[in-house]
Amino acid sequence: MLWLLQFCAARAAFATMFTAWSAALPLLRTDWHMSASQAGMVQSAYHAGFLISLFSVGFLSDRYGARRIYLITSIAAVVSGLMFAVFADGFVSALLLYGLTGLCSGGSYTPGLAIIAQRMRERQGRALGFYLAAASLGYAVGLLIASAMIPLAGWRGAFIVTACFPLVGMVLGYRALRDVPNIIHPVPDGHGNRRRLLEVVRNKPAMLSIWGYTFHAWELLGMWAWLPAFLAAAAVASGTAGTQAVSLGATLSALTYLAAVVGSALGGSLSDRWGRTTVILMMALASLVCSFSFGWMISLPMFVLVAVAMFYNVTGVADSSIHSTTLTELTDPRYLGAAYSLRSVLGFGAGAIAPWVFGLVLDWGRSGAAFPEHVVWGLAWSTLGLGGLLGPVVIWRLRHLPEAAKLAGGKR
Repeated sequence: MLWLLQFCAARAAFATMFTAWSAALPLLRTDWHMSASQAGMVQSAYHAGFLISLFSVGFLSDRYGARRIYLITSIAAVVSGLMFAVFADGFVSALLLYGLTGLCSGGSYTPGLAIIAQRMRERQGRALGFYLAAASLGYAVGLLIASAMIPLAGWRGAFIVTACFPLVGMVLGYRALRDVPNIIHPVPDGHGNRRRLLEVVRNKPAMLSIWGYTFHAWELLGMWAWLPAFLAAAAVASGTAGTQAVSLGATLSALTYLAAVVGSALGGSLSDRWGRTTVILMMALASLVCSFSFGWMISLPMFVLVAVAMFYNVTGVADSSIHSTTLTELTDPRYLGAAYSLRSVLGFGAGAIAPWVFGLVLDWGRSGAAFPEHVVWGLAWSTLGLGGLLGPVVIWRLRHLPEAAKLAGGKR
């Protein structure tokens, strides 16, 4: 258990850069004269880089071992984060450098999942839940740091401080993996990357799990990208001005991400007890209700918005660890890296598009359509619900396949 906590702490430290852009987004839109769609594109660039990274490191982990790939990519994550913090000075440079940061950040995710699946043979749902909860903790820490640094040193100071945390993650990761073997699962001759991918595509239950994760990622990653800006806008509407509103939005978002820590751990544990698909369906439906209603609430008191955002985070992230565990139970270990790679391309590809689409709707609602603020935000948040609608459908289909008996010891 001590090993798992140390490994999770490393994951939390790597995750701080994920929310750096979201925290400073309202200030950067003004300073760099960006539209909402451009701001969303920068966050999407991170997701796009992240998905390319995950696709690559999944296959590399199968071929060279998850431990080795994790350690090598940790160094790249540290360097790229610092480059973004120091050199980003406009839309184009931020698009490129934040995309590079995402590209170098996948090594602590997919190989980390494979290492935990290798080490934790029992109660995998709970173990993977803790690992994903650690990422939510890192997101919260990143926002809290940014909210504290923005009034003191501006958005540049917030970027630089959060970029130092991946260095801590690298050190913790190296320490956690000192006694962990670098396992490479042998595959038959001729089973290259294309053949491994084909084996995954032919696995119908695994593909349903992957599609369920994809629709889940659209909703979750879009929500994480825009929540700080939404709460900052709500703060402005309630009378808070300028930098203080941005700092408040980041701080309140961080509190909701702490609730997401509970959601990740809770979802994995409940799925061990009640079944994988049962808990996924419960959480996915609750999250969809939030997506279709949250934006319309912008004029409500801040404590109501924060309470709803906490529930939204808990239900939105609770099935992340379950999707990961489900895939390990439905996939041959020899092709698990390939399965994670394909899932990453589809899931983070959807997650890369969602913030941009959200921003497009904001721009459209405020310019051509000129809707009231609550309508603009309501429509923007509803795009996340529309993207997530098919998630429960594919998981329901998975639940009724014979192979679902492999899940959670037969609890489906």
